[in-house]
Amino acid sequence: MTALTADDFLGGRLTLAQPKAGLRAGSDSVFLAAAVAARPGERVLDVGTGCGVVALLVAYRLPGVMVDALEVQPSLVELASANAEKNGLGDRVRVVEGDLAQAPRELPHNAFDWVVSNPPYHDPAAATAPPDTAKARAHMETTLDTRAWVAQCLKFLKPKGRLAVIQRADRLADVLAGLSGKAGDIEIMPLWPKAGAVANRVIVLARKGGKGPLALTPGLVLHGEGGAFTPAAEAILRHGSPFPHKVAPKVIP
Repeated sequence: MTALTADDFLGGRLTLAQPKAGLRAGSDSVFLAAAVAARPGERVLDVGTGCGVVALLVAYRLPGVMVDALEVQPSLVELASANAEKNGLGDRVRVVEGDLAQAPRELPHNAFDWVVSNPPYHDPAAATAPPDTAKARAHMETTLDTRAWVAQCLKFLKPKGRLAVIQRADRLADVLAGLSGKAGDIEIMPLWPKAGAVANRVIVLARKGGKGPLALTPGLVLHGEGGAFTPAAEAILRHGSPFPHKVAPKVIP
């Protein structure tokens, strides 16, 4: 049996089991979830949920929102479902086993107000796969590259629904290619490791069928002098504040 750790998120508001070695969620998941601005009664789909961190963060931050989560690895489906129950969110978070390339019937196209995803970061032609199988499947592109992954995610959205993804900054062109001709009102939100540094991650928001222009936002500086998180990053990571962008998510009471 895989050894697990119990990890706190949002300053201990959520405690989630994760594999001790291999696939583990970190700050990227928290920043991505904080960019979702769904309203009560809306439906959110988390694609590639892993052990459920993004799905559960969204559900916790946004009361009244229903979250479905898609995951291809059976062991992670079981773990994500258990995390939802243990955190009292089992009534609003449903984890479904399936592959994005051939999504299950439980997750129909054109049905969701928001889709959120942390796609695989690495092109197998340019990077070495991690030795852990679960981590390799989450981090390495397989049947779908980034462009195809994004295009598949858009299929689940209602007209004018919104997509939120986080990706390496050097893969931004692939994200935009997946959106081309299908979505607009695009916001690019860089994650700067520190002031004056090159951004290594971006969060991208887009509206299915949107016609508005692309906007490059100030994004978020993560670390100050000495390496500590900036107050703005700390507010998101520990206190559940929304990510700063043009759509204003609900803040945890």
